[in-house]
Amino acid sequence: MILEVRNVTMDFGGLRAVNAVDLQMKEGEIIALIGPNGAGKTTFFNCVTGVYRPTHGDIYITPPGAQTESIKGLKPSRITHKGLARTFQNIRLFPNMTVLENVMIGRHTRLHAGVLGAIFRDRRTKEEEERVIYDSYEILKKIGISQWVNSQAKNLPYGAQRRLEIARAMASEPFLLLLDEPAAGMNPQETKDLEELIVRIRDTENISIFLIEHDMSLVMSLSERIYVMDYGKLIASGTPSEVKNDPEVIKAYLGEEVRA
Repeated sequence: MILEVRNVTMDFGGLRAVNAVDLQMKEGEIIALIGPNGAGKTTFFNCVTGVYRPTHGDIYITPPGAQTESIKGLKPSRITHKGLARTFQNIRLFPNMTVLENVMIGRHTRLHAGVLGAIFRDRRTKEEEERVIYDSYEILKKIGISQWVNSQAKNLPYGAQRRLEIARAMASEPFLLLLDEPAAGMNPQETKDLEELIVRIRDTENISIFLIEHDMSLVMSLSERIYVMDYGKLIASGTPSEVKNDPEVIKAYLGEEVRA
């Protein structure tokens, strides 16, 4: 398992936002976490990525070819360095920087030049900077937004801004990419393009994908396994077919069937 979450609980004062959640993920999978608004999905992501330290439980990762280790309590920057990268529900780009510069920032966890290198700009530092520019542009080509390489991020179409967030996350060379509502605000064509992009990232870049998403059509067609949360608890997990027909899931969605 590349990700194993054991009994993770997150309390905020007297409020239990995440309640004893267990979750496992295998290498190469695309899995989804779904549930009504306020179910605790983003809080759970924040626990996994170090934004919050869980009140109880533990989180283990096993990067490909590496040993299993706990990441509970590590800072987000350390977790990113270990191979987990994420996007956010609300776009968090640097709006006045160029598209290329936004991706270059995502490379900082893989840089080796220290403070002295930055000050004196020796040959190694210059070569590393040139490599960062090249690698960042290659990521933009893979994501399909290289035509905006020198544009300010704020001037991109909405769907392209979402893609830029994914490109920036990929710049840290993750083995696991966590996407928090990547299709939010997208039109049907943009959503279809996003689905194709996610599958391509998994297949060509060997990056496993874990997403939170409200678009049930996207979730059902994209995911191999789905976890369902309600009021901070996991109420179901399984294949899309199993989850779609689970009585607890139907109940959680206010009596409406989850449509494929």
